[in-house]
Amino acid sequence: MSRRTWVVAWVVLCVVGLAGTAGLKASSAPDPQPRKRVSAECRDLIADTKKQLDEARPDSGNEGILTFSRQQHGAEDCSDELRDFFQNDR
Repeated sequence: MSRRTWVVAWVVLCVVGLAGTAGLKASSAPDPQPRKRVSAECRDLIADTKKQLDEARPDSGNEGILTFSRQQHGAEDCSDELRDFFQNDR
């Protein structure tokens, strides 16, 4: 075979490989998770926590703030929503 035939064969193989890889990546993309609905009680708690954090955050740039959340008896558990809020706040 001539050199030109080898080069064309390699180019075709590379293009087929790249197209196959792109197709596999596109087909295996994870489905986006549906957004979890947050109850009004948890939304109010998160808004209050955010307000308190904004007031307590020092202007000097020190971001070491520790917060605690207490659950009232019979109140809805908002721990997952608070955890998400603090992870997104970083």
